Amino acid sequence: MTILETSQSAPREVTADAVVIGVLEDPGGPVLAPGAEDIDAAMGGMLAATLAALGATGKPEELTRVASGGRLQAPVVAAVGLGPVAGRADGQPAGGTEVLRRAAGAAVRSLTSGPARKIALALPARDAAEAEAVALGGLLGGYVFTRYRTGKKAAARPELTLLGQDEAAGQAGAARARILADAMTLVRDLVNTSPSHLYPETFAAEAARVAAASGLGIEILDATALAEEGYGGITGVGQGSVHPPRLVRLSYAHPDASRTLVLAGKGITFDSGGLSLKPPKSMEAMKSDMGGAAAVLGALQAIAALRPAVNVIGYLALAENMPGGAAQRPSDVITIYGGKTVEVLNTDAEGRLVLADALARSGADSPDLIIDVATLTGAQVVALGPAISGVMANAEEVRDGVVAAARRGGEAAWPMPLPDELRKSLDSTVADIANVSGDRNAGMLVAGLFLREFVPDGARWAHVDIAGPAFHEGEPSGYTPRGGTGAAVRMLVEVAADVAAGRL
Repeated sequence: MTILETSQSAPREVTADAVVIGVLEDPGGPVLAPGAEDIDAAMGGMLAATLAALGATGKPEELTRVASGGRLQAPVVAAVGLGPVAGRADGQPAGGTEVLRRAAGAAVRSLTSGPARKIALALPARDAAEAEAVALGGLLGGYVFTRYRTGKKAAARPELTLLGQDEAAGQAGAARARILADAMTLVRDLVNTSPSHLYPETFAAEAARVAAASGLGIEILDATALAEEGYGGITGVGQGSVHPPRLVRLSYAHPDASRTLVLAGKGITFDSGGLSLKPPKSMEAMKSDMGGAAAVLGALQAIAALRPAVNVIGYLALAENMPGGAAQRPSDVITIYGGKTVEVLNTDAEGRLVLADALARSGADSPDLIIDVATLTGAQVVALGPAISGVMANAEEVRDGVVAAARRGGEAAWPMPLPDELRKSLDSTVADIANVSGDRNAGMLVAGLFLREFVPDGARWAHVDIAGPAFHEGEPSGYTPRGGTGAAVRMLVEVAADVAAGRL
C-alpha cells in the first residue's frame, strides 16, 4: 500500500525523488497551476518558459520532467497537465477535482514505474476537496498488483507527501482519501485475483476478515442453507461448480440512523457461461465478474470508517458459473427466493439470477433504498463504452440521484430508461418470467427490467451496470491501471451519504 503524509513545508524544502506540479493549458503557452509558486521562484521564475521550450502544453496527464539543478531538495520537477483553465483568476482547472485525481494518478504511476519512490505532490490543494482529489489520485496511481509476480514483492512502497498551506484541509482530505483508496485497493485486489484462488468460499472468508476489521455484522449462508431456504437463483447458477455458492449479508448500523440502504452485488467469481458456454476469448476477463460484489464489500468497509448516519445492509451473491455435470440446463425452471419462478433459457445470463435472490431477500430489511451493482451485460459496453456505468431505476428521481452521486464521487455514469414495452419480451410459456429475451436488442435495459421484477413491493431501487468500468483492458491512464479498477465504490459511498442526509 502506498504511504501518504501531509506537509505544509515549502515544496523546495521537501526531501523527495520528485516533486509534482500542475500545468494549465493556455493559448499563450503553459501556465503554472496554484501550488507551483515556490518551485517556480526557486527555479528563477523561468519554469513556465522552460516547460514551453521542452514542448509541454498542459494537456491533461501530459508529464514533463525538468532537472532541478540542485535548487530544490528534489532532483526532478515533474509537471503534469491539468487541461484548460476554467477562466477564473484562481487557476481552477476546467475539469474540476476529477482532473486533479487523474493528474496526480498519472504522475505517480509514471514516476513509480522508474526509480522514484518518494514523491511530493504540489498540485492545487487549497481546500479539503482538492486535497482529497490529489491524495486519492496519487494513492490510486501508486497501485500495483504483485501477488503473482516473482521478484516484485520486495520493492519499496511508494511514499507520497501531500503539500498545501492549509493544514486542516490537507489532513481532512488526506484522511478521506486513505479510506477510499483502501476500499478501492481491496476491490482491485479481489478483481485481479485468479479464480483458482478466489471462489465463493474464499470470497466469503475475505468478507468475514473485512467485517471483523471494520466492525461490520456478517452472516454467511452456505450451499446447504441456500437450498433449504429457497435461494433458487444462487443455487442454480452455482450447482455446476466444484466450488459451492455462498450468500454473504453484511450490516453496518449507526445509532442516529433512521433510514436503511441496501446494496446488492453480483459475485460470479468466474463465468464460463455454464452450458451456454462462452467463446474462449470472452472468458479471459471473466474473473472480474464478481466486481459488483467486490464493490459492495469495499463500499461497506469505507462506510464503516466514514460513519454516515444511515444503516447499510450489503449482500454478496457469490457463485461460480461452470458447465459441470450438475449444471443447470437451458429450459430449466428455478424458483427465486420468495417463490417467483424463472425459465432459464440461457445459462450465461446468470448474474441476474443471483441478484434476483438478493433483491427478493432484501425486503426483510425494510429498505428505504436498494442499489444493485453488477458486471451484468455486454450490452452496457456496447451502449456506453468501457468507462461509463449505466444507471436504471424504478423512479426517475432515484436514477438521477444515483447518477449525481456517482459524478460527485468522480465516477462516470449515465441515466438509462426502463421501457415498459420491453417487458413482454421476457414472458415465458411455462414460468413467471424468462431470464432472457428472444430479441438481442436493448440487452442492458431488458436485464434491468428482469431485476425490477424481484424488487420488494414499494421499495425504491436502482440498478447499476458496471460491466465496462469494473475491469480496464486498455493501457493505464490517470489513476486507472490495467485490470480491476475499484469502480462503483465512490458512487456507493456518496449514495450512503445522500441517504443519510435525506437527499436520496
